[in-house]
Amino acid sequence: MIERPYYRRAIQRALTRSRIVVLSGPRQSGKTTLARLFCPAESPNYFDLEDPVHAALLDEPMTTLRDLRGTIVIDEIQRRPDLFPVLRVLADRKPLPARFLILGSASPALLRQSSESLAGRLESIEVVGFSLAEVGSALLGRHWLRGGFPLSFLARNDENSMAWRKGFIQTLLERDLPQFGVGVSPVALRRFWAMLAHYHGQIWNGAELARSLAVSESTVRRYLDLLEHVGMVRVLQPWFENIGKRQVKSPKVLFRDSGLLHALLGCKTARELRDHPKYGASWEGYALESVIQKVRPDEVYFWATQNRAELDLLLVKKGRRFGYEFKCADVPRLTPSMRIAMTDLGLERLTVVYPGDRRYRLLEGIEVSPLVSLLEQEPQPSVRGSKTDTQNETC
Repeated sequence: MIERPYYRRAIQRALTRSRIVVLSGPRQSGKTTLARLFCPAESPNYFDLEDPVHAALLDEPMTTLRDLRGTIVIDEIQRRPDLFPVLRVLADRKPLPARFLILGSASPALLRQSSESLAGRLESIEVVGFSLAEVGSALLGRHWLRGGFPLSFLARNDENSMAWRKGFIQTLLERDLPQFGVGVSPVALRRFWAMLAHYHGQIWNGAELARSLAVSESTVRRYLDLLEHVGMVRVLQPWFENIGKRQVKSPKVLFRDSGLLHALLGCKTARELRDHPKYGASWEGYALESVIQKVRPDEVYFWATQNRAELDLLLVKKGRRFGYEFKCADVPRLTPSMRIAMTDLGLERLTVVYPGDRRYRLLEGIEVSPLVSLLEQEPQPSVRGSKTDTQNETC
């Protein structure tokens, strides 16, 4: 079993301060395994709503739940939205005899229902697949190719991993989304998702995608919103402020899991990925998600101007700005765009992340770093030394 210390600590802290904790995230991302660390599957406090026996026990939820003590886990909560009002009543008892850890796929219905019925009573934690920091830097190649979904990453070989990812995509489109009440044709959404793979890392152009699919621009935007809600894509918003330059104000779209991207691109092996035109874009998305999972910033953006100055990732943490560029190159070099981003955005530091093994400085405040060394390094202050406080940053 791969240890996930961040999530374990986060759930433990949340359960000590909140009456209800929601673990949301894509199906098969490891939520159930984490929940069982706090309540074993054989415990009377554990309910899996995909199990007919457990589902039947909750036909009378107040009777079943009110006398239980400790941590109560309810898995696949999106199957029973009628439980939310009951949970609200049980969570308002004084003294509080039990706390609830509820799990569900990140669906619009789940998030809407929980926010309306349990406002002020819950804390939400998003769970995604294995990060590179969790699996170890020695497995970067496998993790990049297969992605972070546990059953894909841990598959016996690349062929089995690809088969799992294809099955996951099919199940999501044909079973899970209709279960969430999504009235979209699985065939149409599959075509959109496959086409979106070829736009990975690019500025969103809904009009172009709409023409290619022969649908309206509002329809492709609805498809995109749907994939974002279930955790499949990241719609990275642009940063813009009054700096006297024309800036890009459309979002950038990236796949959150590199393995699903490669499945839709048809890249079964590392060699096929290296030969694919989206190789560089794949690295950008993969490294970007790895950095976000490690740093866990307050805000995330990208930045670009009409004059082609750009920054792949702008993180804001504790009011400070950190920039990242992602280069799939042997020896990344200083570019005018990096200088402009440092000056115009007031960055504490700009890091160029690449798949190499050597760390070196390009300019004051700008350095090149291997992804693995960036994820393994301990938190440290800004390299510019302009701050005299003692706050440590992972950025």
